[in-house]
Amino acid sequence: MTQDTLSDVLRGVRLRGAVFFSITGSSDWAAEAPAGRELAPLLMHGVDHVVEYHAVARGSCWASIPGGPSVQLFAGDVVMFPQGDAHVVSSTPGLRGRADFGWFAEARIEQLPLRLAYNGTKLVASAPPDAEAETHIVCGFIGCDLQPFNPLISALPRLLHLRANEDNAWIAAFTQQAVAESHARRPGGEAMLAKMSEMMFVDAVRRYADALPAESRGWLAGLRDRFVGRALALLHERPAHDWSIDELGREVGLSRSALHERFMQLIGAAPMQYLSQWRMQAAARLLLETRSHVAEIALEVGYDSEAAFARAFKRAVGMPPGAWRRERDQPEAAGERVAGR
Repeated sequence: MTQDTLSDVLRGVRLRGAVFFSITGSSDWAAEAPAGRELAPLLMHGVDHVVEYHAVARGSCWASIPGGPSVQLFAGDVVMFPQGDAHVVSSTPGLRGRADFGWFAEARIEQLPLRLAYNGTKLVASAPPDAEAETHIVCGFIGCDLQPFNPLISALPRLLHLRANEDNAWIAAFTQQAVAESHARRPGGEAMLAKMSEMMFVDAVRRYADALPAESRGWLAGLRDRFVGRALALLHERPAHDWSIDELGREVGLSRSALHERFMQLIGAAPMQYLSQWRMQAAARLLLETRSHVAEIALEVGYDSEAAFARAFKRAVGMPPGAWRRERDQPEAAGERVAGR
């Protein structure tokens, strides 16, 4: 697999993490979370998509998508919901909770992670540490951009389970550190846990990609392919280059028709279509993270004219680049203020 391409995508979609809750559960308990699209405006300002994860520090529990997959978790395990599905974490399978996070937007939180306790479906916010609780889990969120283009999220499953083993012992250490931070509330704890949660997400993606069957399709399978992976690396390395399918084929050692067919089979898009989509994502990042003029950004991502770039960007996101930048520059929402981000 081409790791640099994966890193480029993770930077391009502005991956950022946070650890918001340290949760204990007793008796027959259930905690239910709404879909990520409902959580995003509450938890992280300017984020298109939220991936929720749960790491088990003590005990065991079940994680499930109602009507979909479920898995039993033990101490040291992590479960993620990359597609942003509504889901339930509970003491036994089949239990349902209350998917209400509205209180979080109004809460006055001095420091995260916030301690919560579930007894049945009853939630107690800002609960004190409970050494007697049967289960203790850490819940966090990974935010990223979906627009204009994020090839990674759709390549991941709805539920991703990381089992505790010697290879990912550091994840168990992260979980225990998050619990410790929720008790001690030391300066810098939020920032440290946020970075560690991003690392955990990247590690999860790599482990999932490494375990894909040989016949798999999708963006991660394309990264692992000898020819398509090399083509993706070149397109990401030089997105502003005036690529043609012929030149790209020569670079990777395939005819134009063979490369096109292999790219379509694995990625689901033609090489030049993929390049156009990635250019829009690269431009979006520059619009948000720099004060460069739109014309400068157009040149940097491979467009000869500002007008042509603006038309392409509007087709991708529904508005011109300048208007899109202004909309994203709005003052932080309450959820971002609460989250300390």
